[in-house]
Amino acid sequence: MTYTEVVQANFISRPNRFIAYVELDGKKLAVHVKNTGRCRELLLPGSTVYLEKAQNPERKTPYDLVAVEHDGKIINIDSQAPNKVVKEYLERLGEYDLVKPEHKYGDSRIDFYMEKGPDKYLMEVKGCTLFRNGIGLFPDAPTERGARHLRELAQAQEAGYKAIIAFVIQGEGIDRVEPNTETDPEFAKAFYEAQSAGVQVLNLKCKVTPDTLNIV
Repeated sequence: MTYTEVVQANFISRPNRFIAYVELDGKKLAVHVKNTGRCRELLLPGSTVYLEKAQNPERKTPYDLVAVEHDGKIINIDSQAPNKVVKEYLERLGEYDLVKPEHKYGDSRIDFYMEKGPDKYLMEVKGCTLFRNGIGLFPDAPTERGARHLRELAQAQEAGYKAIIAFVIQGEGIDRVEPNTETDPEFAKAFYEAQSAGVQVLNLKCKVTPDTLNIV
C-alpha cells in the first residue's frame, strides 16, 4: 500500500479524536487524524509525523495524519490501512479461490470471507499500533465491537468455518499481539474464548515507511 504526496511535520496537539494540530513549513495547521483510537503513547508534542495530502482540495483539513515516529521507528496509525494491506496480501498470495471483503455474518460484517476448495474462511482484521516491551497490545481503547466480532468468529468456527483474527502490526520489530487486558478486559475474555474455540490468531508483520505499509 502506497500513499501519495506525503510530507513531514511536527505534532503539536490533538484537541479531539478527529483533528490534530501540526507545524508544517513554520505554520500551525489543522489536519485530519485517520485513527479514532487514543494513540496517547505516540502522538506526543514535538513528535515527527507524516501527512498525506487530501485528494479533495476543498476540504477544511488539507492533510491526513497517517504515521508518526516513535523510539526511532515509524508507526503507521491509519486505521483504514490494515484492511487495504490484507486485501493486497491475500491477492498476492493467490492461495484462495475467492476473496470477498465486507461479508455479512450474524449481526456483523466480517472483514473477509474466503474460499479454498471446500473450505470456507472468515477473517476479521485489527490494526495494532500500541507496543510495549516488544509486544503489540490491542486495543488501545475499549471496543465492544471487537469483542462481538471475536464471539461471532468463535460461533463461525463451531459452525464449520475456518475463523481467523488477523492483527496487522503497523510498526516494525514486533512479532506478536496480545489482548490489552488492562484497557479492555471484555475483549481479552472474548479473545481467549475464541482461541479455545479454535479461532486462529494471525500476526502479520509489516514493512513501514513514511509513505508505504506492506505485509511481509
